[in-house]
Amino acid sequence: MSIFPYAPDSPQGLAARWVQWAAATGPFRNPILDRTGRHAHHRQPNDVWFLAGCFGGNVERRCTVPVGRPLFFPAFNMWCPHGTYIPPLPAATGEAHVDQVPHPVTTIDVTELFDVRGAFLNPVTRRRRRVPMRVWGIWARVDPLAPGPHTVAFAGTDGHGFHVAATYQLQVA
Repeated sequence: MSIFPYAPDSPQGLAARWVQWAAATGPFRNPILDRTGRHAHHRQPNDVWFLAGCFGGNVERRCTVPVGRPLFFPAFNMWCPHGTYIPPLPAATGEAHVDQVPHPVTTIDVTELFDVRGAFLNPVTRRRRRVPMRVWGIWARVDPLAPGPHTVAFAGTDGHGFHVAATYQLQVA
């Protein structure tokens, strides 16, 4: 297993980096558990801005995004530690909207293991050690938005009753 077997800006690389970002924070600043967007800026990379969904249900957040950063986020995803294979979910669906306009989503299946260093008490990794990981999901990449206010909304379901939805009021500045 390679520590990071993907080009960082490839679809698989972005999905793997998103998981690394989400897993690198404990419960008090975790972007997935954040109910308001207060911690959205925490540990963001310099070349992309990650948005987080939630562990089920709906969430609304506000944050400021630097000018010139593309956005990357899952409408629906599953990540599995310790190398467990995640079979594609044929009934799963996802959607994204930018300023109320539908935005394309794509299925990304990260089959090669990549390392994740989980933070202590992270809801998925639970401990601060390296964990081999895979991720599957329905993702969106949005080119940099113009300065000013924007709304980004995304949602997804496994097709069997579980759903997630997030709405972000973004200020690009």
